[in-house]
Amino acid sequence: MARLGRPSLARRLVILAVGWSFAALVISAVVLALLFQQAALRRFDAQLSDLIDNLISGSTVEGGEVLAPALTDLRALRAYSGRYWAITEPKPGGGVRTLVPSRSLWDSELTVPSDLPARLRAQPSKPIAFDGPGPQPGERLRLVARWTTIPGRETPLIFVAAENRLPIDREVRNFLTATAIFFALLSGGLIVAVFVQVRVGLEPLFRLRSEVAEVRRGKAERLQGAYPTELAPLTDELNALVAHNQETVERQRTHVGNLAHALKTPISVMITEASQRPGALADVVTRQADVMRQQVDHHLRRARAAARSQGQGERTPVAEVLDELSRTLEKIFRSKGVEIDWDAPDDLCFLGERQDFMEIAGNAMENAGKFGRRRVRVRAEAAGPERMRLTVEDDGPGLTPEQREAMVQRGARLDENAPGSGLGLSIIDELARAYRGELMLGESRLGGLLVSVDLPRAEA
Repeated sequence: MARLGRPSLARRLVILAVGWSFAALVISAVVLALLFQQAALRRFDAQLSDLIDNLISGSTVEGGEVLAPALTDLRALRAYSGRYWAITEPKPGGGVRTLVPSRSLWDSELTVPSDLPARLRAQPSKPIAFDGPGPQPGERLRLVARWTTIPGRETPLIFVAAENRLPIDREVRNFLTATAIFFALLSGGLIVAVFVQVRVGLEPLFRLRSEVAEVRRGKAERLQGAYPTELAPLTDELNALVAHNQETVERQRTHVGNLAHALKTPISVMITEASQRPGALADVVTRQADVMRQQVDHHLRRARAAARSQGQGERTPVAEVLDELSRTLEKIFRSKGVEIDWDAPDDLCFLGERQDFMEIAGNAMENAGKFGRRRVRVRAEAAGPERMRLTVEDDGPGLTPEQREAMVQRGARLDENAPGSGLGLSIIDELARAYRGELMLGESRLGGLLVSVDLPRAEA
């Protein structure tokens, strides 16, 4: 799943494809329904036009009266059967007057628009189809009217045929229902197909992301997978970037080492010479040279840690380091009888170099052994998918809340702000920040100081 606030490419593609597919299916269904309805109406109108043709061909005039033919359509003989016809003539003010109705109309008349005669007169050879009410309440008819003349009568006649359109409406409804079910199933199939297509199409990207994560976590040195032609240039550039980054880190390490040797030797010479010539000047030189050496160690340590944290990830087993440090420190503080109780999962690993984690954990545990009375408790645990937390507690005098707050201020010299806390906390803070971590101080349940360090975690 995509992280909150970050759009997912796969989700975008699925939503876009499903949206277009759904819109296309809806438009197709509507168009098909309209086409089917029009085809059904044309077929219906053609049947009514055939009825009108039969009426026109069989109608006669005797004594000035129009006589309808004897049709064999039984529906037109049964009252209110749904099949109707009428022979009418236009009225001078608009509308029509019925001359001969079908028996199915019984005592009713067909209702037609008042402008029907004018519309038929404008196109005398073309029948007109329209909808209208039937003789029964709620009945809806489909009507076809034609303007024509018959032998023996000079006045034109209007032949009207009508039928209840319930069958055609039912047929259209059934078609719409079947179409809706079919397109619903088709939509479901398309959604599944689109999802599978997106997953299969983007699988190389998902695989590339996993490989990049493996490189970042130190499980691989470069991207090894075979990728499609479109992604091959990207993987080549990423491998080149990783190689360049590793080369840069190694160059920085070399520079840092050279600088350390270049500075430490002159400083050691100054301290040695000053110690051989006692006096006020020698004391000043010795004191300032020692400050210089601490500053060099301080900044070189930060530079080394920053270079390593930006390079390829390395994995350091936490339990192994804590066990080694506990054995060593218990021997150092044997005279005080310090007992170090430590616990860490076997699969917990620090994402960084062993030397750096030993400095972080070693300084925290050494401070606890130095300022504690007898008990030191060390715990390391996972704090998330990519983070871990190291806590060190002691039963010493601890620090006041004001001292702890002053010590964790960003950029503060911890050893100067809290006398007695030792230079070790400053080293821990520097290394933790270099690894984008954080040092936190609190009150231990043992009564002394609680040192908690948030650090990057390597996956098992």
